[in-house]
Amino acid sequence: MTDTVARLTRRQMAWRAAQDIADGSYVNLGIGIPELCANFVPEGRRVTYHTENGILGFGEAPAKDLVDFDLINAGKKPVSLLPGAAIFDHAMSFSMIRGKHIDLAILGAFQVSAQGDLANWSTGDNSVPAVGGAMDLVVGARDIYIITEHTTRTGEPKLLDACSYPLTGIGVVRRVFTDLAVIDVTGDGFVVSEIVAGMSLDELRAKTGSPLAAHRDLRSMQAPAL
Repeated sequence: MTDTVARLTRRQMAWRAAQDIADGSYVNLGIGIPELCANFVPEGRRVTYHTENGILGFGEAPAKDLVDFDLINAGKKPVSLLPGAAIFDHAMSFSMIRGKHIDLAILGAFQVSAQGDLANWSTGDNSVPAVGGAMDLVVGARDIYIITEHTTRTGEPKLLDACSYPLTGIGVVRRVFTDLAVIDVTGDGFVVSEIVAGMSLDELRAKTGSPLAAHRDLRSMQAPAL
């Protein structure tokens, strides 16, 4: 069935997630849509971004004429360095993760369960041929947010009672930002706090593979044109 509402774009999804990053946080961004969060740090807020390949303190994507491919994130995307940034090796980088010095990791997902289980890796065709740092991040980071489309390209829900794909972590996800909603993972399952304009709660429930409760302050999700 064709949607009658405008889903958020990838940049709008990243913008919405960036609004929930606390001032002063140390944050790791996963490959794909999460990488875009670095472009949308809210005004007046200080966020220090970490990447597994060994940078602490990178900023938004550089202009084309300033790209330096010696400065890339874990997704091999060019980044800029902010004043005070540091560059180090993998051992130091993963010591920061495993030592629980990262406040928040924002990752992508194939599936998320109502218990907060995460499945976000594959060795299938056209995939990164390893799980990368995700398994360390879901254990080492103090909090885990997910950015993902609400459904697959064929319309199957990605938020489920239980994941059918191999797990990255068990009970680790706290909040999910999709192109249709903002949803928390609670002890009672999924609770939606924001829905994209024009979509009803029942329509969202029909696209979700697990019971979906409504937050008492449920509101319309707003994002700028990006």
